Amino acid sequence: MLDRLFLMAVDYDMLVLDESLYAIDKNLLSEDRMIRHLEEKPEGLEVVLSGRNPSQRMIDHADYVSEICKRKHPFDRGISARKGIEK
Repeated sequence: MLDRLFLMAVDYDMLVLDESLYAIDKNLLSEDRMIRHLEEKPEGLEVVLSGRNPSQRMIDHADYVSEICKRKHPFDRGISARKGIEK
């Protein structure tokens, strides 16, 4: 599937792979394959990977690394996790 996504992305400027770092952390997605795609991607393609617990190897391959810090969340008002959003 990852191979197909990168093939489809050749005509675009950006590919967003939401929660891909989490999938790699949980061994649902191959880190080796992701790194190979990042190294072989078209020059003009920006790839955005999100998720928790990136390995040092993934961090080393990144141009940008950012962390999001919660300042406000519905949980703070007693709203529990919502299916499809937080769980």
